[in-house]
Amino acid sequence: MSQKLVVISLGGSILVPNGGIDADFLKDFTKLIRARIKLGERFIIVVGGGSTARHYQQAARAVGKLANEDVDWLGIHATRLNAHLLRSVFREEALHRVVKNPTRHVNWNRPVLIGAGWKPGWSTDYVAVRLAHKYGAQRVINLSNIAVAYDKDPSKHADAKPIYKSDWKFFRKLVGNKWTPGMNVPFDPIAAKLSDKWQMEVIIASGTDLANLKKILEGKEFVGTVIR
Repeated sequence: MSQKLVVISLGGSILVPNGGIDADFLKDFTKLIRARIKLGERFIIVVGGGSTARHYQQAARAVGKLANEDVDWLGIHATRLNAHLLRSVFREEALHRVVKNPTRHVNWNRPVLIGAGWKPGWSTDYVAVRLAHKYGAQRVINLSNIAVAYDKDPSKHADAKPIYKSDWKFFRKLVGNKWTPGMNVPFDPIAAKLSDKWQMEVIIASGTDLANLKKILEGKEFVGTVIR
């Protein structure tokens, strides 16, 4: 059996949409990952903050002006709560602690490693890219609430065109070079810069379409954006 390493940056809005934790998604997601583990695959899964982060950030902002650093910390702690949820449901398969610092050595002897936010200025996409590079993976699967990336925000521009394949030069022009907490981009600009530097491939795909994720894992034709 192979020991293929799969790195997933799981958007928090998939795990925790506005209606609360999506237990049905969690059940189906864990079932798929466990099936792939039986085929010899290992997984690094880094999860975002989702609506948990937004609710805390919005509540704090309603009281008064917040520093960007404090907004970021609220989001980071939300990612860690979500990561502990994932680690709990993968108790038999996952390392029994959540990785927060992607630069620190971890004695990883289980099929699943769960990661979360690190510190202000760095998104969970960034953590996923760092961990992928650290453990020798050349691809990150970014699961979010969009099926593909667009050249413009499709909710604001009727002429927005889907992007199915892109190089890093073009994609980085779209997302810019600066990360701000809660920014609405398909992939974090700092993580994109690092992916470009390390010649990594990033796939952007729908997080709720697990049949599509299965196709990605099987190497079959899928719906998504490939950046390399």
